[in-house]
Amino acid sequence: MLTTLLARMQYGAGVHYGAALDTVAAQGTAINTTLAALAAVSGDSLAVKSSPLEKVARIIQFWTDVQAAGTGRIRSGRMHDNVQGIRFDTLVGDIRPLMPWGVSQRVYPNDVLGVELAGSATAGDIEYIIMLLHYEDLPGIQGQFITPAELKTRGGNVSYVENTIATGTGGGYTGSEAINVEQDQFHAGAKYALVGYLCDTECSAVCWRGPDTGNLRISGPGEETERELTANWFVRLASEYGIPLIPVISAENKAATAVDSIQDENGADVTLTSIFVELSVR
Repeated sequence: MLTTLLARMQYGAGVHYGAALDTVAAQGTAINTTLAALAAVSGDSLAVKSSPLEKVARIIQFWTDVQAAGTGRIRSGRMHDNVQGIRFDTLVGDIRPLMPWGVSQRVYPNDVLGVELAGSATAGDIEYIIMLLHYEDLPGIQGQFITPAELKTRGGNVSYVENTIATGTGGGYTGSEAINVEQDQFHAGAKYALVGYLCDTECSAVCWRGPDTGNLRISGPGEETERELTANWFVRLASEYGIPLIPVISAENKAATAVDSIQDENGADVTLTSIFVELSVR
């Protein structure tokens, strides 16, 4: 009992245990111009993870990567309606987020989301809808997150860490490598807030996963031109939603923290620059 209670307490006056961010990606190939059901990419599930009913789980952001303009839809019987739910138009090559900042859609444990897309009819074209979910309390997960206020209090040195992600052409998550493979200047014993990132090539999503994220993928859109959007991605998420959403990664976990990407069939490699702020103890 004591272990469980301690796991739910704040750590370092700002890091919380129990909360989680998770990425759920759904893809289709040559789906055509009529709305069609997408399938979860390998390793993901369209079923909302099991969590306490009294704790809120919600979609806090989503985006698409399509090669022909069309329509997307996310729905379930627990949303406003099971006919249209969240329905939206898509734009070619527009990876920017589509949920208004500060607005979220509550989802419920074990509910299976219906994710659909109408897009390209070209053979081999892979297209995606990608969702970022927040769980107020997810059993077995001990993700570390802080607020912007905590970042301002404890933030010190800024460190840009580069990874070259060699993506594949079959869709899904590809190119995984440890975050310290190419640049390893992390200070021993330090903790680093992941505030945002930069991409040099468009992709569907860039992701981080390791012990400090509860081994769940945290992600953002692979937008290479809107750098003001991605450079403070996690800070803005936390600011807009008023909850700790800035991931904190321990230097000791650098070799176990991986980055990867979701890319379409063209398989363009992505240079990802993760932007960290080193945190003081207090």
